[in-house]
Amino acid sequence: MSGTIEAIRWAPFCLELLDQRRLPHETVYLRYHDAHGVADGIRSMVVRGAPAIGIAAAYGMAIAAHNAANEGEDVGRALTAARAKLASSRPTAVNLFWALDRCEEVANAALTRGASPTEISDLLAQCAREIHQDDIDRNRAMGRLGAELIPDGANVLTHCNAGALATGGHGTALGVLRSVVEAGKSIHVWVDETRPYLQGARLTLYEMVEEGIPATLISDNMAGFLMSQGRVDAVIVGTDRTVAYGDVANKIGTYTLAVLCARHKIPFYVACPLSTLDLTTATGSDIPIEERSAEELTTFQGVSIAPEGARAYHPAFDVTPAELVTAIITEAGIARAPYGESLPELLRHGRTGHVNG
Repeated sequence: MSGTIEAIRWAPFCLELLDQRRLPHETVYLRYHDAHGVADGIRSMVVRGAPAIGIAAAYGMAIAAHNAANEGEDVGRALTAARAKLASSRPTAVNLFWALDRCEEVANAALTRGASPTEISDLLAQCAREIHQDDIDRNRAMGRLGAELIPDGANVLTHCNAGALATGGHGTALGVLRSVVEAGKSIHVWVDETRPYLQGARLTLYEMVEEGIPATLISDNMAGFLMSQGRVDAVIVGTDRTVAYGDVANKIGTYTLAVLCARHKIPFYVACPLSTLDLTTATGSDIPIEERSAEELTTFQGVSIAPEGARAYHPAFDVTPAELVTAIITEAGIARAPYGESLPELLRHGRTGHVNG
């Protein structure tokens, strides 16, 4: 479905997830046969990235219905329990809830008309496959639009991983960079390591190397120095939730980059699928921020990197205020400030083009 790099594979009714904790050194797919296992895979970051989390959760709902049908259990009750487990896995990524809502709509409609348990599980599997393919198609549309913003020969800095590994395929922020290359432009990518989980070093660089896109790894604290030297032409990141007035929740460290871009007058772009927009939430202060275990900060791959008994604070995301965002790239167009007007416009019409600039 997604080309050469696949984070998610489906063989009814089994979900295979590429264990991203073991990249770049091992390529291992884990198999999941129940929704609780899928939820644990999301929580433990076997799969990560807002779009990929939503897709995995949709397949988890299909598996839950299938298992209930095979075991003679009440499908509606099984789906309610599966949704609760999946919804609690990671609270910040809005795609998770968007996908669960879509599955719930399909299941409720089928239950209302008296569909059989097997029919319901088949309908949910079809819904999940559609969500998966739709994400790839939308990423490619977003990539084509975003590529217009990146000049030939640009040095582009990105943070965390917003590529094929974080989506159904192609990617959001990295999808834009892939599309730049497909358009025949030359670029170089600065890859933030992205502490403490090193998604940039392990995953983004893996994707760039696999596809032959010139890229250089830097530590997170080097970005400002590079900008001061004039060696960064643009920054592009993904998002786990973008709210009504344009505030953006993304991997911790994103806000720092946006502040540095403002200081150095460098464009700061956000690649945001429409499914990641949360127009029911007004500002970033209302976004729930996941706090992960201190151990993920004080150890790495089982090796302690801090004194025994050390305390650590580990928010997984931060919020970048809208005034620091140059543009938000969606599959329907490119939004600019005021985002309270341009984002609803894109969501309403879903048209391709530029809104407010």
